[in-house]
Amino acid sequence: MRKHIAIIYNEPFPSRYDNAREEKAVLGVLEAVTAVQQALIELDHDVTRVPLVPPMKSTRRKLSSLDVDVVFNLFEGFCGYPETEALVTEALSELGIPYTGCPGTALRLALDKASTKVLLKTAGISTPDFQLLSPRIMHMFQLGYPCIVKPRSEDASHGLSEASVVTDAASLEKQVVVVSKAYGGGALVEEFINGREFNATVMGNSRCTVLPVSEITYSLPSEMPEILTFSAKWDPESPYYQGTRVVCPAEISADEKESINQTALAAFRLLGCQGYARVDMRMDEKGQLNVIEVNPNPDISPDAGAVRQARAAGMSYTEFIDRIVSLALQKEDYDSQNSLYATGRQASPDANIAKYARVQAV
Repeated sequence: MRKHIAIIYNEPFPSRYDNAREEKAVLGVLEAVTAVQQALIELDHDVTRVPLVPPMKSTRRKLSSLDVDVVFNLFEGFCGYPETEALVTEALSELGIPYTGCPGTALRLALDKASTKVLLKTAGISTPDFQLLSPRIMHMFQLGYPCIVKPRSEDASHGLSEASVVTDAASLEKQVVVVSKAYGGGALVEEFINGREFNATVMGNSRCTVLPVSEITYSLPSEMPEILTFSAKWDPESPYYQGTRVVCPAEISADEKESINQTALAAFRLLGCQGYARVDMRMDEKGQLNVIEVNPNPDISPDAGAVRQARAAGMSYTEFIDRIVSLALQKEDYDSQNSLYATGRQASPDANIAKYARVQAV
């Protein structure tokens, strides 16, 4: 049935990402917007593009003026302010406008990597041990090397480089300073797991499907840590981009596939995701899967991982986009209430960070 659909997205503008030479991730949303628009037109929908810029008050007025059947949400937060991503979906919910993808609760929680890891641990889902550190409390470091240092609240691999994996106190302190200065909020320091790396996209609301699993494989010089850096995603000329390959479907046993699927489903439901989300995992030396991150509303440009998995499942790009719209229109009244955190059946992650992070940044 023909629908009037508005595609909302963050209009690129100068931000802190420019200083870090990470503006390509911001501009990448425009590729997704164009591809989604074309797919929706092929599906015979009326389509309007609605770029969003701050302040939030004017954005809310723009959203309230929409006369549409559904919003296709490609908004990733105002440039340099990823925490605003959840504000837009919360506004759409308050306005009663259906939208694609995950609710604000899931977006807000997943963006805070420390809170997500606390929730995973309390639910019995394996994730690497971690600490929150800032330059002033480096003396409180308690983990074992090697570690990986990340911004606490960023996505799209912002802040991840070859220097992110550290093996001694000097490199740890240097990277904590770099991350804290560039992104604020201290740094998430996590014990580094160097086993096989997988990701799986989950689609659904109350009933979910896991798309074919992808494995990330590396062919890098021995001195370069095997991680999906910013350049591996966004810089075709870099050694990381050229030395990183995706295998989909992954070459895994039936038992490994079942374990990955069940872990991805558990993380998806725990955070209250809906529509679609990607779960990133690595195996430790014992073969135990560890959830590294949960990515609600991941990149769905034509060459993105979620789209690759949809194609492996037999869907064309247009069929994939159609499925996302259908899920938005089928959302149940509980919205984000599938999440233990959202319902209050699980204590707020912030209440337990000190227990699991060992040291909280101050």
